Amino acid sequence: MQNVLLYILGIVIVVVGLALSIGLHELGHLIPAKRFGVRVSQYMIGFGPTLFSRRRGETEYGLKAIPLGGYISMAGMFPPSRGDSAPRTATTGVFQALVQDAPPQPARSTVLTTEATMGDTGAAEAAAAAEATESAEADRSFYRLPVYKRVIIMLGGPFMNLVIAVVLYAVLLCGFGIPQASTTVGSVSACVLPATSTQTKCSPSDAEAPGRAAGITPGDRIVSIDGTPIASWEQGTAVIRASPGQELSIVVERDGTAQTLTATPLLNERYVTDASGAPVTDATGAKVTTNVGFLGISPATEVVRQPVTAVLPAVGDNISRVFRLILTLPQRMVDVVNAAFGPGERDPNGPVSVVGVGRIAGEITSLNTVPVQERAAALIGLIASLNVALFVFNLIPLMPLDGGHVAGALFEGIRRFFARLFRRPDPGPVDTARLIPLTLAVVVVLGAMSLLLIYADIVKPISIF
Repeated sequence: MQNVLLYILGIVIVVVGLALSIGLHELGHLIPAKRFGVRVSQYMIGFGPTLFSRRRGETEYGLKAIPLGGYISMAGMFPPSRGDSAPRTATTGVFQALVQDAPPQPARSTVLTTEATMGDTGAAEAAAAAEATESAEADRSFYRLPVYKRVIIMLGGPFMNLVIAVVLYAVLLCGFGIPQASTTVGSVSACVLPATSTQTKCSPSDAEAPGRAAGITPGDRIVSIDGTPIASWEQGTAVIRASPGQELSIVVERDGTAQTLTATPLLNERYVTDASGAPVTDATGAKVTTNVGFLGISPATEVVRQPVTAVLPAVGDNISRVFRLILTLPQRMVDVVNAAFGPGERDPNGPVSVVGVGRIAGEITSLNTVPVQERAAALIGLIASLNVALFVFNLIPLMPLDGGHVAGALFEGIRRFFARLFRRPDPGPVDTARLIPLTLAVVVVLGAMSLLLIYADIVKPISIF
């Protein structure tokens, strides 16, 4: 029962963290929009039926039933359509992008009421007041802003997600620290087996691992190898791999006392890894192997707090991973289909839905064998990664994403620049609403991908176990 409650707690934490991230994302749009004088009629977290709302001034703030989206509604987000004089109100949310709110017309209802109770003179005065009000509202339209102000408003949301990610990564790296391979031996192999071997136990015919034969035991801290001080496990591994058949003098610290051991690495087949430690694969997808010196010792991990200078590189690395994921998304979705409807396995580094994220969060919190501090750090890292994903995803230059609005504003600025350069008439604002068919296509594709990922996360989820 306790594990079930912890599992649910993990899901709740991620949902709340995601809702707060989305709320702050929309706040990144709201603040500059109001600063630049745009009329914002709504600020909503979530989508679907409204659960709660309250009006403050001209803006309605509220919470909707499904807290997995959000939007602000800005007056005149699109310019007047052909044959119409009124700008069109729209929202910044993906799920609300296809619903165009009718521009508010409070003055027009006032005119009707006045005409019913007053004479022609009173009606004329009311109509004049209504026109003045509508003119003032039109002046506060989003599309009338200079290009740079529109870009600032639309980039405010993704920028807020980037700030959240940086803060969370700072807490994770500088406050909690990250597990790193130490110079302490964590385990010692009993025998020598090639990397491609499927054996799970040593047989009498297998050669004894050189590390075990030399007397190295778990808990020994490697001080030096052949007189070279060892500051990191990678440094020691490089020396061992480059010394097959050569006798090495290894100084270890055991129970506070230095001991000198002698070991001769054997030539053995091992997987080639990249800078991050991931296996390198060839064109066919097979893991690449090489023959190197082998002792059969593995490091113990320790949690090490990182300097502040490590935060931005970590965020940058996460951003590059998300970009690579998006660039290879078609193939990755094919892999998801093959895994969901066939015998294939899910790629642990592949895309997941919000359901998959919730399952991972639930598994993290229900791991009773893992200290609470490590579970909290894992959840913080998960929410930080979600904000990086929101940052990158919203920069895609497609409607109805923020990047699509930015691209439209920049195109308008470039078009007007060349018009001025060649002394041509002002071409006017770019009506990005004409891209609604593309918007519909994007929303349909995103919806289909989401449904597929949700199905895959239910029938064949990615697990951290």
